[in-house]
Amino acid sequence: MQRRKFLSLGATAVAAASVLPVSLSATDFRATAPKAWDAPSSKEAIEALFGSSEMIDGQIEIKAPKLAENGGAVPIGIKSKLDLAVVALFQDANPRSAVVVMELPEGSVADLMTKIKMRKTANVTVVAKGRDGKLYSAVQKVEVSIGGCGG
Repeated sequence: MQRRKFLSLGATAVAAASVLPVSLSATDFRATAPKAWDAPSSKEAIEALFGSSEMIDGQIEIKAPKLAENGGAVPIGIKSKLDLAVVALFQDANPRSAVVVMELPEGSVADLMTKIKMRKTANVTVVAKGRDGKLYSAVQKVEVSIGGCGG
């Protein structure tokens, strides 16, 4: 490679790096709502994270197996056409209910997938806060044949 070509590629890389966002930020939900992460039930965790506001059902879709043969990796999909700001996932199979809380950038499409551990059959709950300030929820029961936490 010629020296001039190498230097121009380096200058292009530096210019591209300077165009990237200066600061990326995310809310530390463990710091802002620590009681949510110690709550043993979904209801308590949801109240600690979102308060006791009324929730609207039917706007969020949970894609999870009705029967999970291996509780060690239960696939959970979350989908919605709403403009959501925060999406949280809870389960009642393990000693701590809160699984994950995600912030979505404005204008994004909520089509999320994750895998969680479940030690027994329980409900999986999704609560999302829309940019309109309303809370939306969905619940699905997942039966677990073999628990994923050694049980």
